[in-house]
Amino acid sequence: MAKSPTTNSKTFCMSEYDILKRVILCQPQYMTIREVINETQEHFKNEGIHIERALEQHGELVKTLKDNDIEVILLPYHKKYPEQVFTRDIGFTLGQTIFVAKMATEVRAGEEDVLKQWLEEEEISYYNLVEERIEGGDVVIDQETIYVGLSNRTDQKAADQLQRLLNQFNVVPIPFKDKYLHLDCIFNVVSPDIALIYPNALTKKYIDYFASRYELIEVSEEEQFQLGTNVLSIGNKRLLSLPVNKKVNQQLRDHGFQVIEVDITEIIKSGGSFRCCTLPIIREA
Repeated sequence: MAKSPTTNSKTFCMSEYDILKRVILCQPQYMTIREVINETQEHFKNEGIHIERALEQHGELVKTLKDNDIEVILLPYHKKYPEQVFTRDIGFTLGQTIFVAKMATEVRAGEEDVLKQWLEEEEISYYNLVEERIEGGDVVIDQETIYVGLSNRTDQKAADQLQRLLNQFNVVPIPFKDKYLHLDCIFNVVSPDIALIYPNALTKKYIDYFASRYELIEVSEEEQFQLGTNVLSIGNKRLLSLPVNKKVNQQLRDHGFQVIEVDITEIIKSGGSFRCCTLPIIREA
């Protein structure tokens, strides 16, 4: 697998923090809490989603990305896919390959077909992970190391399959407490030496493991519920974060990050934030 982008490459990604150049999103036109699938949705199920507000906030997210010279692709939305705004889960880019995930729940099954249709129209090749259950929110990339969260959406067999496919990479399975939806809800790498973590979701073994590799910024229980780890790095120590996560944002600024605050609190009612809403397909070192 390629270690650096070629001039005509349509896809390339080797980390969560290199300069983001091209990314896939989908507007929350039909976003709704149809089946409660996580703790956040459980909290907001009676309140529901205000679609106009969600669309306005998503538009501000798209504008912010474009203002930072990032090309934004918007996938077509469909009424039968209420969680389609969370494009990260339907795939991930590693090297010059886009891996299309196998969705674990019926409410999301079929979203991957929309992505595949777009890739085929753009003549972008992809690898279809049809054998084992895996979602992109559980895949966190840091150069030769690929962390794979073992969740209700991604299993050990999927991690094993990835390791067989990617023998030049080190695939590290990361178990965590079942109540948290994806790995990126409790852990995220924001630079080569800094990571965000919610330690209550992990055993001491894995906290120590991450601490041996990164300087860890701990996220509180309140800010984990507000998806404080689920920021989007866009390169050069710039990242997108929610204004309500004041402690996380200040800690990141104290570590030299430029924190770009965008309010997508209507969207996070369904359990995903900036990383969940974005599928990077080109990052440049």
